[in-house]
Amino acid sequence: MFNYRTLGILKRELREKLLSKTFIILTLAIPALMFVFIGAQTLLMSYEGDENTTLELITESNELTNSFQKELAELPFIKTGYYSFKYLTMPRDELSSYLDERKPDLLNETLSGIIFIPYSALENKEIEYYSKVPKNLTVTQKLSQYINKVLVSNYFSGKELSQDDLSFARKGVDYKGFKISKDQEIEEEGFGNLVLSYLFTFLLYFSLVMIGQMTMQSVMEEKNSKVVEVLLSSVSAKELMTGKIFGASIPGVLQMAVWLLPIVFVAFTSWFTLPSDISFNISAGQLLYLLLNFFIGLVTFLGLFVMVGSIFETAQEAQSGMWPILMLIIFPFFIAMSMAKNPGNPIAQIASMFPFASIIVMPARMTLTDVPVWQFVLSIIISIATIIAIFPLAGKIFRVGILRTGKKPSWGEVIKWLKYKY
Repeated sequence: MFNYRTLGILKRELREKLLSKTFIILTLAIPALMFVFIGAQTLLMSYEGDENTTLELITESNELTNSFQKELAELPFIKTGYYSFKYLTMPRDELSSYLDERKPDLLNETLSGIIFIPYSALENKEIEYYSKVPKNLTVTQKLSQYINKVLVSNYFSGKELSQDDLSFARKGVDYKGFKISKDQEIEEEGFGNLVLSYLFTFLLYFSLVMIGQMTMQSVMEEKNSKVVEVLLSSVSAKELMTGKIFGASIPGVLQMAVWLLPIVFVAFTSWFTLPSDISFNISAGQLLYLLLNFFIGLVTFLGLFVMVGSIFETAQEAQSGMWPILMLIIFPFFIAMSMAKNPGNPIAQIASMFPFASIIVMPARMTLTDVPVWQFVLSIIISIATIIAIFPLAGKIFRVGILRTGKKPSWGEVIKWLKYKY
């Protein structure tokens, strides 16, 4: 696959991409835009993925515990078995040792979370939620109004209303999420990694679509200008296709690395200091995985975009072939965005190791919850297997389509190209 002719094509593509004004401007401008990026509205999916949620609710008084048990027992999602509760009474000074005892169950998710409601919640409504995934909005939002109702009822028990009482009644429940990790101490989790999830999802989506369309357009222009006929007099179609794919993928990864520099500066240096509730919790290994995953994703999708570019001669004609590829990017984008509500969603877990989808979903998932190493490895293996499976087919279509001109081919004709022998 790689010889002096392929390297010649590769050098040509790198020279055109790296020295272009568009590439330089985008590479330098996007990091600045990232600092003002405030996130996109989460596309809430109808499937919440909170079946079989098991929770423990702990208070510091038997009276408060009984009140919660009475209020929550009649809720429909508890009656149907979606949620199950265990109610305990425990002073705060015993909570730490109890969390250590229950840590294995929280890590393997036989226990979804522990809600601790201290005495002080009757004054400020601040409660604590301990879980492997403490920013699970599906759970916290579903329970908030019922917990608030119990707190308000107990607060007003035997009292006359005052202005402070009215302020308390209007105030919502304030969850403080504490992440349970295997190798780290229990610590409060802010919203920094939620921001990272949005950033990674947006950057991967934007880059795959932008670079893919630019590469497809480049193939169509060379086809229409007959430049490709000159190139094919010196190299084979396979070598040309390989050179164009890697010639676009390498600059794409370099560009992504530059875009990630603000995150590196914030997470690994003391140059910038963020509030604790929006600090980033990410490792160098995860950033390296992101770049490797992105490179594999670029090679995969550029193979498809190059294939489509070889079939058609105009951008308008190419729309019919490009949309199926865009759907392979858009659907994972929606899944990744929905994880902000429930990072433990089974759909997201499956998609993070599914062909095409893993390229966008896994980076978002790793920022929100602990992902086992074997799942990272499996995701990479599946992505590489996808390349091995689709490239022979894309190569056959490219060989025929790149030299074919005139009438727009039907999809039936394109399928017949796969049967040609060379």
